[in-house]
Amino acid sequence: MRIPDNSNIVIFGASGDLSLRKLIPALYQLYVSNQLPERFFILGVSRSDYSSESYREALSLALIEHSDANADTSRTFLQHVYYLAINTSDANDYTKLGVKLNELYEQFNTPHNTLYYLATPPSQFTVIPECLSTSNLLDQREGWKRIVIEKPLGYDLQSAIALDKSLHGFFDESQIYRIDHYLGKETVQNLLVFRFANGMFEPLWDRNYVDYVEITGAESLGVEARGRYYEGAGALRDMLQNHLLQVLAMVAMEPPAVINADSTRNEVVKVLQSLQPISDDDLKNNIVLGQYTDSTAQGESMLAYRQELGVANDSRTETYIAMKLFINNWRWNGVPFYVRTGKRLPTRVTEVVIHFKQTPHPIFGQNAPANKLILRIQPDEGIVMQFGLKKPGAGFEAKEVTMDFRYQDLADEGEIESRLLSAYERLLLDALNGDATLFARSDAVQACWKFVEPIINYQKSKGALLHGYACGTWGPKEAEYLLQADKRKWRFPCKNLVNTQYCEL
Repeated sequence: MRIPDNSNIVIFGASGDLSLRKLIPALYQLYVSNQLPERFFILGVSRSDYSSESYREALSLALIEHSDANADTSRTFLQHVYYLAINTSDANDYTKLGVKLNELYEQFNTPHNTLYYLATPPSQFTVIPECLSTSNLLDQREGWKRIVIEKPLGYDLQSAIALDKSLHGFFDESQIYRIDHYLGKETVQNLLVFRFANGMFEPLWDRNYVDYVEITGAESLGVEARGRYYEGAGALRDMLQNHLLQVLAMVAMEPPAVINADSTRNEVVKVLQSLQPISDDDLKNNIVLGQYTDSTAQGESMLAYRQELGVANDSRTETYIAMKLFINNWRWNGVPFYVRTGKRLPTRVTEVVIHFKQTPHPIFGQNAPANKLILRIQPDEGIVMQFGLKKPGAGFEAKEVTMDFRYQDLADEGEIESRLLSAYERLLLDALNGDATLFARSDAVQACWKFVEPIINYQKSKGALLHGYACGTWGPKEAEYLLQADKRKWRFPCKNLVNTQYCEL
């Protein structure tokens, strides 16, 4: 990775959970691996009543809890960290921010290159840029200015367009970094290398050889303390509209002319704009919405979603969604993509499975195993190929066998760093370097919202079906019928990559 030029980071919402659990630990790991600039500072901004000294004390505890920090390195790192308490909704308070930034620019002898990270509620996404602009803190004559925003990027298509319009009032598209931590995962990025660097796979990656594709983003936890947020999001907005559609686009895209931000994101947008629009028939037959109910697994009693803190006792919010969709282009026409995500499923796992077609002349029997390629994104990151070989003994009975590879094997062989970058480490480094390849572009975000808008409207309607499923199961039985109708079936993954048995808590 290229070491960024001398630059600085301002984190709004610096006292929040995201900053303490993810951002500061990621920046610390980049620091100890010598991947941050030679000269830099980090300024935390929030309403909380911290001084720089008390904020560092809070961070030192967070680093111990959320990283492998030791006292000496964390103390040195935290000398680069400062804090400023302001009302981030009051433009007059940004005068204090300007004064503090100028002090730190001079103290650390850095250019005014500044990355503004909005680790805040989405209501601040329009307020903070306007206040920064009013206070002349976006001027790029003495150094670049960039902004990073987290999901949710709008609540629907209309609000996403309004957010983009507001952001573009203060920033060029090249300055806006819409972060999706899924795209920072090593295995998601490796989809491009796996496909386009290997002549044995890319010729098979189309409608002629692929029977169907399934994408799973499963979580074993419930909503925990996020019930109020989740009531306004649901599985559709929280996972499918952003993370899983972005993964789908990486799986299905055409090869970019070159690997850079413009070429790669152009191909991603083409896939998202080629998604077959959702019809009324699809809403009835190709989409399953579910909500988890109370259950006991491994001796642990689990609450129903409607019993969670902050959730209405008559909530219609979906905690599970499965759907069949199609991509209307030359490569994928007619190939179904089955996508599912949910909470309180048997295990936490994200993976893509490419199911190849059976041989046209099944001389070893109709039940001979079909070839599968499993691309595991998390956990136990790696790749598994499943294919048929002769079962030992008389006759020619075909048996399914596997070949597997884990990313950690590369690290053990010394071919890459022994510690892979986390998603936030990679994306923060890319943002500092000005590389937007793994960040969502405006037109991609809007294409995703346009695609899911019929589901949003359906979910609000009185006729929407919401199926219950017990905690610790793989979702409503109707989701299995979704594939059984096509004489197909889901893979039921376990935490261990090569375990193909049905996985339950």
